[in-house]
Amino acid sequence: MLRTVTIGSCVSVQGMFVRQLDDGKIAVRVDERTFIGTPVPAPIKLN
Repeated sequence: MLRTVTIGSCVSVQGMFVRQLDDGKIAVRVDERTFIGTPVPAPIKLN
């Protein structure tokens, strides 16, 4: 599943979901690198 994380205040990384961490952060993989950050919530669909 493709997920987006925020690293710091300005950088976002989008990659394949790897795992959920105990502190609420998630890990995503891009090529050979794994990034850990705060998950970006999915947009809310309005009718």
